[in-house]
Amino acid sequence: MNTLVKDGSKTYLYTITLVAVLGGLLFGYDTAVISGAEKGLEAFFLSATDFNYNKILHGLTSSSALIGCVIGGATSGFFAGKLGRRNSLRFASVLFFLSALGSYNPEFLFFDYNKPSFDVLMAFNLYRVLGGIGVGLASAVCPMYIAEIAPSNIRGTLVSCNQFAIIFGMLVVYFVNYLIMGDHQNPIILTDDTTAQLFVSQESDMWSVYTGWRYMFVSEAFPAALFGFLLFFVPKTPRYLVLSGHENKAFSVLEKINGTIEANKILSEIKQTAKEKTEKLFTYGITVIIIGIMLSVFQQAIGINAVLYYAPRIFEGAGAEGGGMMQTVIMGVVNIIFTLVAIFTVDRVGRKPLLIIGSIGMAFGAFSVAICDSLNITGIVPVLSVIVYAAFFMMSWGPICWVLISEIFPNTIRGQAVAIAVAFQWVFNYIVSASFPALYDFSPMFAYGIYGSICIIAAIFVWRLVPETKGKSLEDMTEFWKKKRK
Repeated sequence: MNTLVKDGSKTYLYTITLVAVLGGLLFGYDTAVISGAEKGLEAFFLSATDFNYNKILHGLTSSSALIGCVIGGATSGFFAGKLGRRNSLRFASVLFFLSALGSYNPEFLFFDYNKPSFDVLMAFNLYRVLGGIGVGLASAVCPMYIAEIAPSNIRGTLVSCNQFAIIFGMLVVYFVNYLIMGDHQNPIILTDDTTAQLFVSQESDMWSVYTGWRYMFVSEAFPAALFGFLLFFVPKTPRYLVLSGHENKAFSVLEKINGTIEANKILSEIKQTAKEKTEKLFTYGITVIIIGIMLSVFQQAIGINAVLYYAPRIFEGAGAEGGGMMQTVIMGVVNIIFTLVAIFTVDRVGRKPLLIIGSIGMAFGAFSVAICDSLNITGIVPVLSVIVYAAFFMMSWGPICWVLISEIFPNTIRGQAVAIAVAFQWVFNYIVSASFPALYDFSPMFAYGIYGSICIIAAIFVWRLVPETKGKSLEDMTEFWKKKRK
């Protein structure tokens, strides 16, 4: 006779979540490491003799990982379905590790160390793309994994923890980059008056040109190895286990988390909606797919990652002391605080109100930066405006978009639909990030004016079209879209 488990173990649930969100930490770490390394990297390839490294190539190189993110996001549905959520995350951890080592030493085996060339540039970009595939996988599968594990009453909170981990990863790498730089200075990059070509000033600190950026990239190998190791101690998700025909294993996991009675109820609901082999992507209509895609598009089109990737350069341009690195760390701390606001309110206030409030706050911050630029105001006001812009993102679009993407789709199409939404997210991330250096050089006022306007449009979109998912089970969303389809 089976023993009745009255209550589930919160410790078990939180431990699983803690391991899963390490994928989010690596997501943040990998995408933000470039903020400290990009200037040294630019100077390194400017000294190449076999090709001309210009701003366009630098923009493409700085954002090359995003190509991998698109690939990883687009294929996440395939991997999540074939390998399972847990094994997909294991694969991502391997990619993170290999990318960290390869970006540290792109010359390995084939080229001369510290001799920049076009071939070395291609090798470096290849390793960054590899890490990007890991980010794309983690970005889709981590929230999916947590959503499929978590009880509905705290699902928003736990999925939001993934965003906290992303921002914490960014903060960690800001600190790591800051500590690696130490007393060293970013290289001085000048423009030749005659040829208009960029070159590295002889007064530059050459340690940052040839060594500093390497240490920044390789530092990611340590959390990547830890993530891969800990994933051997977490279960597959109950919903994936049911979909793959392992109901007893699914019940065992559900029982540990929810207790016997609730586990039986949840298992019954999952079984009723588990028809993956018979349901196509558009079984529930195109509306749910479009809403998921647009949530992803807006999260990137508002321009946040361009700001995060180039934070030191932005703060330096705004008149911040110390090259902007310390202000970047401060922004990272503020981001953590406001992400916590989202974590503690998302299951109480709801998803929609937070997104609308965040959009309006971001618009205020973006328009403030634009006005400061038009009036040539430097110093504390534009720096604070950038921080306000980022803070409102962290309490809204940062975590809530991932929450909605992980729970808005019906069970049977979740893997495919999340993959499509995340792929669009990374495509727009790449577009925004690759275009930002040129756009910012043209006019910061114009750049932030665009982002502020998109924030307003995003608020209207959420208000009019996005359904509230607070308190609803994943199976409830299946029934919701069934009724919408009729």
